[in-house]
Amino acid sequence: MMPFLPDDSGILTKWMKSIRKKNVELFVPQLGDKKKFVNMASINAEFQLKEYHLAISKREQTVPHVLKSMQRDLRMKNPPIRIECFDNSHIQGTELVSSCVVFENGRPKKSDYRKFISRTVEGNDDFAAMKEVVSRRYTRLIKEKAQLPDLIIIDGGKGQLSQAVDILNELGISDKILVVGLAKRLDEIFFPGESESLVLPRASSSLMLIQHLRDEAHRFAISFHRQLRDKRTLQTELTEIPGVGEKTAKKLLIEFGSVENVKKTSFEELSKIVNARISKAVIEFYEGGKD
Repeated sequence: MMPFLPDDSGILTKWMKSIRKKNVELFVPQLGDKKKFVNMASINAEFQLKEYHLAISKREQTVPHVLKSMQRDLRMKNPPIRIECFDNSHIQGTELVSSCVVFENGRPKKSDYRKFISRTVEGNDDFAAMKEVVSRRYTRLIKEKAQLPDLIIIDGGKGQLSQAVDILNELGISDKILVVGLAKRLDEIFFPGESESLVLPRASSSLMLIQHLRDEAHRFAISFHRQLRDKRTLQTELTEIPGVGEKTAKKLLIEFGSVENVKKTSFEELSKIVNARISKAVIEFYEGGKD
């Protein structure tokens, strides 16, 4: 058992005085029940300290090796248990969307994936799109008091990284999260405020995980982009039918799931959803050879 040390320097007394806002005197009991209480408190404190060290040791043992490697390679204080990666997607400047994928303990956590449709950016402006999506993501997490990531990966070079850093500074969380950019050409890793990039060996487990995150964010963004594009195309086809506007087209798609299903639906089934005139127009439209 560690011995109880008297406050010879007065540091503890000064600290307790600052908390209590009154003078404080410390006494070290030598005999009786008070001495027993001090010994018991010392034993309990030592036990709690050992439990804490054991918990830290167990946590370190359960951290995957790749995260320890990433901690070392990216010069982080702690392993990046939760990582979020962002990517943008567009085709010829249309349907600009962004994705955010989340990995925990080195594995995808798909329930936390998020997709975004740009609200403020027109055309093909990756810098502005990245600024918007990072702002929306972390403004919401802060508002909801949700868990923040240990590491943010931006799929892009210095320009996109700079936009993300500006937002994190505005939100006051730049000191809590490491954010890096991943340049597409050579898989260079850029750090905020540093001109030189980090190039990890191709066989590095850290790089492989970063590439996995980047590829997953890209896949998720592309998938969402295609969904929007297909939805727009299908609705456009339905609205070519005389009497069918956007609201009716959406109603048919929600009910039947796809244009292909609408094509195959009988007049009787259509009439349960829309009026007879529109039902007849749909049947005649597709029976007339429109594919």
